[in-house]
Amino acid sequence: MNNTPIDHLFANNKAWAERMHAEDPDFFSRLVNQQSPEYLWIGCSDSRVPANQIIGLAPGEVFVHRNIANVVVHSDLNALSVIHYAVEFLRVKHILVVGHYGCGGVKAALHDNRTGLTDNWLRHIQDVRDRQEAKLAHIEDTGARVNRLCELNAMQQVVNVCQTSILREAWARGQNVTVHGWCYSLENGLVTDLQVSSTSREEAMDRFRDAVERLV
Repeated sequence: MNNTPIDHLFANNKAWAERMHAEDPDFFSRLVNQQSPEYLWIGCSDSRVPANQIIGLAPGEVFVHRNIANVVVHSDLNALSVIHYAVEFLRVKHILVVGHYGCGGVKAALHDNRTGLTDNWLRHIQDVRDRQEAKLAHIEDTGARVNRLCELNAMQQVVNVCQTSILREAWARGQNVTVHGWCYSLENGLVTDLQVSSTSREEAMDRFRDAVERLV
């Protein structure tokens, strides 16, 4: 049988499974019988931003949702379903909204680059851009302007998550869940806390305003 272009992936998978079993013989049996992550990661689909590896956690410890430029909008049933399952059934304690510096989607949104169907999705980021025009206009360096919008976008998505009926109902019944905003650097592998962690809709809006005011 001729090899196919993805045969190496099966070989990689076999090697990984054998390595995990050698390191921890009970690893897969635990994974099958239990999924109880404390964290929901909402991040970008960019292949350079792997959730588990960045925060040093094993499979089963992070529930993950990813899309272009880590956007959460109230019409996206995919994202809302993930958040609902994570909060209602997995009972996660932390939702991490993670942007990354140099994000291609944010860059396209900032410069009105036409991308086809994705233009409609990036419009949500352009709404952030337009609302924060004053914070962006004085930044002369193009890369720095993109990175600032990456931060502003992640911060806005924290507010969006906190405004969902899912979080508001969870908080109303006393559930312990905090929503955080981070931005990840491809250059050094570190995350920056954007200082918008919130445990209520009102707190999210206040912390967002305060964080925006602190930006130079």
